[in-house]
Amino acid sequence: MELNGKVALVTGAGSGIGKAAAVLFARAGASVGVLSHTDDEIRKTAEEITRAGGKAIPLVADVGDDAAMKKAVQRLAQEYGRLDIVFANAGINGVWAPIDELTPEEWDRTINTNLRGTYLTLHHAVPHLKKAGGGSILVTASINGTRVFSNAGATAYSCTKAAQVAMVKMLALELAKHRIRVNAICPGMIDTDIQDNTQSRNTEKAEEPAEYPKGEVPLTGGKAGSSDDVAELALFLASDRSKHITGTPVWIDGAESLLIG
Repeated sequence: MELNGKVALVTGAGSGIGKAAAVLFARAGASVGVLSHTDDEIRKTAEEITRAGGKAIPLVADVGDDAAMKKAVQRLAQEYGRLDIVFANAGINGVWAPIDELTPEEWDRTINTNLRGTYLTLHHAVPHLKKAGGGSILVTASINGTRVFSNAGATAYSCTKAAQVAMVKMLALELAKHRIRVNAICPGMIDTDIQDNTQSRNTEKAEEPAEYPKGEVPLTGGKAGSSDDVAELALFLASDRSKHITGTPVWIDGAESLLIG
């Protein structure tokens, strides 16, 4: 129960990494605000946690909506009286296409969700962390834009992920005096449903042919990592076990990015 007495906010908690982390945080003793833009989905996550004896409240908001995020964070802080852990995990792959075919609207949607969404989450949460006297912020970035640049057409997505890592490093220094740690998790191939919101269009036009050894994930012989694997890393970074770690991106990809970067 290493998070006993702590209050956590997890965005994108309706499925995948966010859901796995929220469930694990609750099992470790935290009261969790689980947030998604999909009402039915996030209520199921909250119900799963409470059925197992944990504490959770569902929060419905689009992470790119300023007013909605302010309201959601305020509700969580009022419900449990504090906020100690923020996992800014919500994100989309968006449209992957050659730069001359990627529309401004497609670019803006990816930036709005991944980058503006991270900014708004932290913008509204940080005052509560300061009031609590410290805490831990986690941001889900990616191997794309940080180690891997060979996924054709993923320019908008990769730019948001590179920017998230830069944000983490900037804020780690800015918030250190408030005893707030800030770290990034950079997953590779994980068994989530993020591909469901990926649209690929004519990416072959942007490809640079390459041949790699057999197996995209060397550590597992090509098998994807699990959301639970990432949740365990998130728990470590949220807990006092990582109390001297901040401003650090951690790649969790079974050496995938070392092979295909």
